[in-house]
Amino acid sequence: MSTFDSTKTRLQTLLNSIVTGEIQLPDFQRGWVWDDEHIRSLLVSIARAFPVGAIMLLEAGGDAKFKARPVEGVDPTQATLDKLKKLLLDGQQRLTSLTQVLIFKQPVQTRDSKKKLVQRYYYIDIETALSGPENYESAIISIDADRIQKENFGRDIKLDLSTPEKEYENFYFPCNQILNSDIWEEGLNNYDSSKFGRYMKFRAQVLNEFRSYDLPIIELNRNNKKEAVCLVFEKVNTGGEPLTVFELITASYAADNLNLRDEWFGNSHEGIEGIQAHLRKQRLLREVQPTEFLQGLTLLYTLEKRQQDLKAGKTGKQVTGVTAKREAVLSLPVDAFQKWKQPLVQGYWKAAKFLRQESFFSTGDLPYRTQLIPLAAVMALLSDRWLEPRVYEKIARWFWCGILGELYGGAVETRMALDIQQLIDWIEDGKEEPATVRDANFQPARLGSLRSRTSAAYKGVNALIQREGAKDFFWKSTIQDLDENDWEECRLDIHHIFPKSWCDKQGIPASRYNSILNKTPISYKANRMIGGKAPSEYLIQLQQHKNVQLDDAAMDALLTTHQIDPVTLRKDDFEGFMVTRQRMILAKIEAAMGKPVLMVDDSAFNDVVDEEE
Repeated sequence: MSTFDSTKTRLQTLLNSIVTGEIQLPDFQRGWVWDDEHIRSLLVSIARAFPVGAIMLLEAGGDAKFKARPVEGVDPTQATLDKLKKLLLDGQQRLTSLTQVLIFKQPVQTRDSKKKLVQRYYYIDIETALSGPENYESAIISIDADRIQKENFGRDIKLDLSTPEKEYENFYFPCNQILNSDIWEEGLNNYDSSKFGRYMKFRAQVLNEFRSYDLPIIELNRNNKKEAVCLVFEKVNTGGEPLTVFELITASYAADNLNLRDEWFGNSHEGIEGIQAHLRKQRLLREVQPTEFLQGLTLLYTLEKRQQDLKAGKTGKQVTGVTAKREAVLSLPVDAFQKWKQPLVQGYWKAAKFLRQESFFSTGDLPYRTQLIPLAAVMALLSDRWLEPRVYEKIARWFWCGILGELYGGAVETRMALDIQQLIDWIEDGKEEPATVRDANFQPARLGSLRSRTSAAYKGVNALIQREGAKDFFWKSTIQDLDENDWEECRLDIHHIFPKSWCDKQGIPASRYNSILNKTPISYKANRMIGGKAPSEYLIQLQQHKNVQLDDAAMDALLTTHQIDPVTLRKDDFEGFMVTRQRMILAKIEAAMGKPVLMVDDSAFNDVVDEEE
């Protein structure tokens, strides 16, 4: 069964339908943006009977309900919703431009070549147009709102079209009279009947092209589903920025009187705090995007539907699939949003608390923002049960397997859907591990290749070292002991243990000394004291500093908290240090993932995986 029809419609008929409100825009359409050059080019194309592309319409009243608004410039008191018959999906810029130029009598609000806002009227130089279609680009002009064109820096008037009489005198035809020129023709005949013959030739040659111009129309019928309409719109919307899922759902929810923008961004005038502002009170949640939040809601909604279907005895394809894919998010009902939004907000807050306990403290620390979506959804379902040691241990294992197994990069909607089901089942019955736990694998040689700060495993290893209680070389405290104000003061960051300049002098390749094995989280004050010195030298200076004052045994104990072997470090034994640190970090990785890693030759390193720093 076809879900669309194609036909042709007269331009004037389309513009009249826009003015009366029979054709309106879905609210997710962005504003009219065409500039003066585009408008004049469009007018030339129609005057020459060139094709200007198809128009796509959607029959109103079906499943794809969107809040509608009139085309820009149309009187909203006239274009009311009760008159709406069709929504304009593709062709907004063209039809808005033509409505502004051909129908309205006020100047067109547009932009010049320098993107400056201007008000313009459009005219056709009749004599130039009569010289042939090849001259239409010169014949069709725009002029400022006062309809006077000046030269010599505004001192001299070049063209004055400020009154009908001036139009007749200069023989320039106003484009807002193209579709009905009766009044202008009568005025011209009264003003100078000698020009009327030339005008009639112009009307037959140019004006009749506009009046007989047909546009191809593709009309989607009302049986199309909302997600299909959104997908079609995105495919044809090549003239601007792609619309986000959030923008599309905002338009859909508006038809049900829910303002999604206010829900997310808040409304200060009405004293409404949005979800975004509430989440941003947590440092770790400051970059949560609205589309990610909607994905979390969709996971919760489809999981609930699946459970209901199974309870009702449904089988096979009758059972709702748990998903966070785009099509499912676009289909998220308003009542599901209302039901799950608060539990998910609380789930995000619990996720932030969990992450802090696992030694993640800012958005830049997070290996995968995508893994935060199923984590928050699971927390929303568990409420305070996540604090139970048995439950916490399973969540932590799943989380670290996702990071160190590097399983949450790229398109991960399928993994999210599996994880929320399997992690909850694992917590409830304790039988089968989630696929993310089973699939995760960490190759020991990977440690030698981790050099990029943007790598998920790189961030994970850094956080894992802090999780194990690493104490700063200068402040002698763990990051867990600091409050948020102290984080800024200490400015903990990951730095080289064997300094770069020292390594360069020893002929050690950058691919080796830039590895995560030769880095650890320390404060900027500690790093400044390290400088380019050998470890044996900077350790003594650190220990003797008035704010540190540590003997060898105490300093060695502090180094061990970083999974650093003090013996090889104090000997400036770079290769011995790299071997022992690999073994120590691998032991912590095994503990975090709850599974062994495949041990290989300690000297085996992959030198070409991550970009060097």
